Amino acid sequence: MEIINIRTKKREELVDITSEIRGLVSRKGWRDGVLYIYTPHTTAGVTINESADPSVAYDIVETLKKLVPMSSHYRHVEGNSDAHIKSSLIGCSVNCFVEDGNLVLGTWQGIFFAEFDGPRNRKVYVKFLNR
Repeated sequence: MEIINIRTKKREELVDITSEIRGLVSRKGWRDGVLYIYTPHTTAGVTINESADPSVAYDIVETLKKLVPMSSHYRHVEGNSDAHIKSSLIGCSVNCFVEDGNLVLGTWQGIFFAEFDGPRNRKVYVKFLNR
């Protein structure tokens, strides 16, 4: 298993980690299999979505802010209940195929780390299973 360290800059943001994942696949010489990409944080997530236009990531974050506002009548005393809910909506892991040493992503797709309680130092774990 490999670890990607991420330092987020905002309370809520999507960080494109596609190039880090591609670099890892290349450095490790992984050819054909499946990547499991997972974050162990309860106020963050991982998702695959459009990376060609940065306004998509912005729109996702802004829509989640409206759907799950930061200030509401949550019971969790830390004041970050919205971040826990957003993390649950996005999910903490994705899978991505690797064929002939390349990520199998759609033309516009990228892999994003989703921060909902930053800025923080975060980790993403990547596990490769080959056939």
